[in-house]
Amino acid sequence: MTPRTLLVTGCSRGIGLAVTQRLLDEGHEVIGISRQAPDIGHAQFSHVRLDLSALAALPEQLGGIAKTRPEIDGLVLNAGMGRFGALEQFSVAQVQQLIDLNLTSQVLIAREFLPKLKRHGAGDLLFIGSEAALRGGRNGAIYSATKFALRGLAQALQQECASSGVRVGIINPGMVNTSFYDELNFQPGEEPDQHLEAGDVADAVMLMLNARPGAVMQEINLQPQKRVIRFD
Repeated sequence: MTPRTLLVTGCSRGIGLAVTQRLLDEGHEVIGISRQAPDIGHAQFSHVRLDLSALAALPEQLGGIAKTRPEIDGLVLNAGMGRFGALEQFSVAQVQQLIDLNLTSQVLIAREFLPKLKRHGAGDLLFIGSEAALRGGRNGAIYSATKFALRGLAQALQQECASSGVRVGIINPGMVNTSFYDELNFQPGEEPDQHLEAGDVADAVMLMLNARPGAVMQEINLQPQKRVIRFD
């Protein structure tokens, strides 16, 4: 690819960090968004500290980024969180927080940047979804609902954006061996064929971005070869 400028959310760890590093290695400029700055000392990387779940301030903050960085021509929307349990165990605040970060913030980012990509006549909008967008699971009602909705958003935007030259895709990984599980009571299996690595998702992102102009990889579903869940 010709060097590009891409926005990556959730860039401080896990999948977002792996995607950011891969893009930098490939010669692209990356603007990363996260609550904490990652340890990346690269001339082509700049960081914006934002809490994407704080929705009230988000439109103005996103507008500032779009105004000062008009060269952005691709977005990888990765930020999200997991919280699991029976529905009745969630407080109203917990339900709202999960929906705000996993879904509403994604809608607001797309809403801000898509018009500019459409006017440019090209660009990529990639969502990092989840296997939970493909099937609901026990104790994952709210999380799965946000990911199903994100997948529906991507599918609708694919049709809305096709005539403008903007490509929209979503990647739905299974269990990835990252710090996502640090505060949860389960995690993927330890063997290499029992989990994905963040780099596997970064590979899928690059596959989508490197597709020839006019070709769109609308959805990639990734799974470890064996599905193993370990409980604490």
